[in-house]
Amino acid sequence: MTKFHAVVWIDHQHADIVQFDADESATTSVKAHSHPTAQHGSGVRTEHEYFGQVCDALEGVAEVLVTGGKTTLADLRHYAEKHRPATAGRIVGWQVVDHPSPRQLLALAREFFLKHDRMAGVPTPT
Repeated sequence: MTKFHAVVWIDHQHADIVQFDADESATTSVKAHSHPTAQHGSGVRTEHEYFGQVCDALEGVAEVLVTGGKTTLADLRHYAEKHRPATAGRIVGWQVVDHPSPRQLLALAREFFLKHDRMAGVPTPT
């Protein structure tokens, strides 16, 4: 199911992606997989694979709010801007938050997009 809005809560091991509209929502989870090797840079490669999977899960979503810890947000932002500019262009907000419950995350996103759409001149759905 592809919706117009999505919110992501992410850390370096797990991401919850909630696509939603006014009436319903659907959640997808992405987990990081570690590939321990003695080869230099395996941690970076693993992180890039994980962030790539998160970006793939956002395909088709018009506007995205990304939430999570400060370091993870900075790392994802750097990855998206460098390797996935189309996805980076659809991310309209970055917010540092603790790990909210699914209901809190959806409420935060609905409030964010209501303000964001009003500032962009998009009429509020009734």
